[in-house]
Amino acid sequence: MQKLPIGKSDFKSIIQDNFYYIDKTQLITEIINASADVILLPRPRRFGKTLNLSMLNYFFDIQEESGKLFEGLAVANNSAIMAHLNRYPIIYISFKDVKEESFEQSIVKIGMLIEKEFARHKKAIFSINLEEKERQLIERILITSAYQVDFEVSFKLLSKLLTTAYNQKCIILIDEYDTPIQTAFLKGYYEEMVGFFKTFMGAALKDNDIHLYKAVLTGILRVSKESIFSDLNNIEVYTLLNKEFNTHFGFTTQEVTQLLHDYQLQAHQEKVNEWYNGYKIGDETIFNPWSLLNFVNRGEIDVYWANTSSNDIIRILVENSDGFREDLQYLLKGESVERVINPNITFKDRDFHFNEEMLYSFLFFSGYLKYTSKRWELGEHICQLSIVNEECRYIFRKIIANWISEKFSNPRLRILLKSLTQGDLELFEKIFSEFVRDTLSFYDTAKTIESVYHAFFLGLLVNLNDYEVISNKEAGYGRVDIMLLHKHDKSKLALVIELKTIDVFEKESKERALESAIEQIEQKTYVSELHKRGYDNTLAFGVVFDGKRVWVKRALLDQPSKRNLSIP
Repeated sequence: MQKLPIGKSDFKSIIQDNFYYIDKTQLITEIINASADVILLPRPRRFGKTLNLSMLNYFFDIQEESGKLFEGLAVANNSAIMAHLNRYPIIYISFKDVKEESFEQSIVKIGMLIEKEFARHKKAIFSINLEEKERQLIERILITSAYQVDFEVSFKLLSKLLTTAYNQKCIILIDEYDTPIQTAFLKGYYEEMVGFFKTFMGAALKDNDIHLYKAVLTGILRVSKESIFSDLNNIEVYTLLNKEFNTHFGFTTQEVTQLLHDYQLQAHQEKVNEWYNGYKIGDETIFNPWSLLNFVNRGEIDVYWANTSSNDIIRILVENSDGFREDLQYLLKGESVERVINPNITFKDRDFHFNEEMLYSFLFFSGYLKYTSKRWELGEHICQLSIVNEECRYIFRKIIANWISEKFSNPRLRILLKSLTQGDLELFEKIFSEFVRDTLSFYDTAKTIESVYHAFFLGLLVNLNDYEVISNKEAGYGRVDIMLLHKHDKSKLALVIELKTIDVFEKESKERALESAIEQIEQKTYVSELHKRGYDNTLAFGVVFDGKRVWVKRALLDQPSKRNLSIP
C-alpha cells in the first residue's frame, strides 16, 4: 500500500515519492477562473492549506518544470488551465512559525522570511537595471539590516522586479497569514502587528494590477477587514459559509469512502463518520483530513486533531463568556444553539469583554462547531450550531475540565470527588456548597436556571477519569439528570443524582424542593437503570440550589452501608 503523507506538506515530494494523494488539483482551475485578484481561504488547522499552496506553487512557478507532477491528475485534463503551467514568477511565504514573545522579535522573524524569498530570486533581481534606492533596499534586506518600513514595502517591490525580469505578472502565495496576529493577541502586541500587516498587505496587494496576476492567502480566521484589509477592494474571502472552494480543503464523503476501501478499512466507515465527519463547508460534508490519515495509519479510533495546536484563545474567550457554560450543557448532549456568526473577527487587547458572537464565530471558523442550518437575515449569518463530531466533543469536555481545574486547587477537588464516590453526602454538601459559592457569579445564579448548575456540576465530574458520567438519559419512567458509574468495577458505588432549583414564584421551601427531587427519583424508578447495568451498590440523592446555596438529601432506597472516608 502507498505510504500516507502524514505531516508532509510538500506537493512535489508527495508525488515523486509515491505517497497516497487525494487529488485537489481542481483548486487550480477555480483559482484561475475566480474573478477576484486576491483570494483569502480561511480553513481550520490541519485541513491541507499548506499542501494546497505548495501545489499551487509547483504548478504556476516559472522556475519549475513540473508537468510530470500533474500527469494523471484532474487538472491535466483541462488544456486551457494547463496553459498556465510554469508561467508565473512566484512570491511564496509562510507565517506559520511566527509565534514570538514580542513585536520586535516577530519583525526580526518576518524579516528573515522576506530575506529568504529575496535570496531565492537574487539572480533574477540583479539581472535587470535597478534604481539606486531599490538596490539599497534590496541589499539591506539581503544582509539582514533592513528597517520595518523596508519589510512593509518589500513584496510590492519584489513583485515589480520579478515582473520586469520575466516579463510576466507575479503570483503571491501567503500561508497562515493570521498566525502572527493570533500570537500578538495572546502576547499583548496586537495593535502593532495589525498595523504592520495592514501596510504590508496593502502595499503588495492593493492597486498592483501591473505586477500581480493572482494572490492566494490562507489562514484559520478572516481577521476583520477594517483592521487589515481595509484598503483592499480587490479581495474576495471564501469562508466555511461559502460554497466556492468548498471541496478543496478536507476530504469529501466520496474521497473518504475510497480511502477506506484502498486501505481495507471499510468496516470502520460508521465509526469514522461518528468521530471525524460533520464539517459543513457551503453545504458540502467534509471530513477532518488530519484525523482520517492518522486513523488509516494506525487503524484505531482516537483523538488526533485535538492536540495539534494550543487552545489558549478558546480558553480566554470561554472564561470571559457569561452564557457559554449554560450553552455547553446542550451542546454536549448533541443539541444545537442558535447564534450569529460574524465572518469578521476583531481581536482587541486582553482586557476586552468578549461577546457571544465573537466566541461562537471563533469556535465555528476554527472547526470546533458546525452549522446544521443557516439563514441570512438582516445582514447577518444566523446559524444553528452543534459540536462537529465525537473528536470535538472530547475537546469541549476538556475545556470544562480545564476551567474547573484552574479554579480550584487539586486537593480540594480530590476531597470533593472522593466524598461523592464514597457516599459521604454530608462532606460532599459542605465542599460542593463552597465550590458554588466561590465560583458561580451572581449573574449565573441570579438566573436560577437549573441548566447553569447542571453544566457546572458536569464540569466537576469530568475529573473522575474512572467513571462514566451520564447526563439526561432515559431511565425508568423518565430522564435522570446525572448517573455516575465506575467503568471497571461494578461493585463500586453507583450514583443517581437529581438536580432542582427552588421555585421562588411558588414560595417553595428548601425542604419541599428536596422532597420533590427525592419523589421524582422514586416515582421514575431511576435506580432500575443501574440495576439493569449490573450495579447493585447504589446511592440516589437530590441536590437543591437556591442562588449560591446548596442542600443535599439522600433517597431512602438502596442506601449504601456506612463507610469510613479518609481525606488525604
